[in-house]
Amino acid sequence: MATRRSFKRVLLKLSGESLAGDQGYGIDPETINTIAAEIKAVVESGVELALVIGGGNIFRGLAASSKGMDRASADYMGMLATVINSLAMQDALEKVGVSTRVQSAIAMQEVAEPYIRRRAMRHLEKGRVVIFGAGTGNPYFTTDTAASLRAMEIGAEAILKGTKVDGVYSADPKKDPTATRYDELSYIEVLHQGLQVMDATATSLCMDNNLPIIVFDLTRPGNITKVIAGEAIGTIVQGE
Repeated sequence: MATRRSFKRVLLKLSGESLAGDQGYGIDPETINTIAAEIKAVVESGVELALVIGGGNIFRGLAASSKGMDRASADYMGMLATVINSLAMQDALEKVGVSTRVQSAIAMQEVAEPYIRRRAMRHLEKGRVVIFGAGTGNPYFTTDTAASLRAMEIGAEAILKGTKVDGVYSADPKKDPTATRYDELSYIEVLHQGLQVMDATATSLCMDNNLPIIVFDLTRPGNITKVIAGEAIGTIVQGE
């Protein structure tokens, strides 16, 4: 198994569901405050951190389009849901003293800055957490793809994907007791086996630019710090 390295600048991708806690929908204050405290510890250690949060706890564009809604309209609604989550996370972070900026791919200057790459990088250099809202600003692209794209643009060294499981498994561990966990995977293995790491567009983008993806259990306290420090937690997806 290859040794892991520590990172100086990372992009943390959270699903919308991860903010819902046990209630399954909406934003659970206790959960978001816990994540904010972890992010504070990371920032205080000198790591530059950007965030992309999904919107599945509020609205899922893909689910709505499968029920007959126009896909583009549904996706725009999903993007707005990610902005709601971004503002909630900004509030939780600022309450614990972490300087934060929300940048939206859809212009809404009253609540967020527009996404400007150089400005985002300047914020990171100044120790601010930058939260990228509204996905890529385009329908048909997921927040996974937005995370890959933004990570590349800001020169992040890895994408950390926080989930409710401790890595990538050969099958759903809740349904299949024989499912095995992978410590390491290549991008090609993820694509060929259709493993639920990120969608194919996001994975391909990471593969083309050799950006590692680390899937880890967000619900365990201290895990974000450990992953960034190079501890072998979760599953790492990288080149051969």
